Amino acid sequence: MSQMSADETEVTAAPGRTARPPDDVDRRLLDALVRDGRASIRTLAERLHISRTNAYARVERLVRDGVITGFHARVAPEPAGLGTSAYIALRIEQNTWREVSAALARVRYVEHAALLGGDHDVLVLVRAPDNAALRDLVLGRVQGIPGVLSTTTWLVFDEFDGVDTPWT
Repeated sequence: MSQMSADETEVTAAPGRTARPPDDVDRRLLDALVRDGRASIRTLAERLHISRTNAYARVERLVRDGVITGFHARVAPEPAGLGTSAYIALRIEQNTWREVSAALARVRYVEHAALLGGDHDVLVLVRAPDNAALRDLVLGRVQGIPGVLSTTTWLVFDEFDGVDTPWT
């Protein structure tokens, strides 16, 4: 078994495995995949100036170690019929995160939810077809989840992704 240098930290991978942290080539590979998840191994190898075998092995290792969790299509919400986006902040009863998160995961139009520290306990990103669907979602579904004490909703007028990823 190889020893890690003093400046390396262990990263926990799949149960029972220890992975090494991504190096500079891994980070460039991740950046390339974030920008174009459909890029072939050959294209990735050419962009990174590494062999196809090396590129393939690195992608496989990053998947196996749980660094890459999947390959997805990025869908533009508005052209896909989800023209109303909002963030919903929730205050929940203490010790109900597991139940609330399980319920939120089953609510249609919930894209992402996060447990927070601060004035609110949970922040949820939702994408709905219109304001009426958003109203029903907040007042009917989210506020009806056992453990939810209150909600605050912020309508999203516009949004963008950052130019640089953390992988470069």
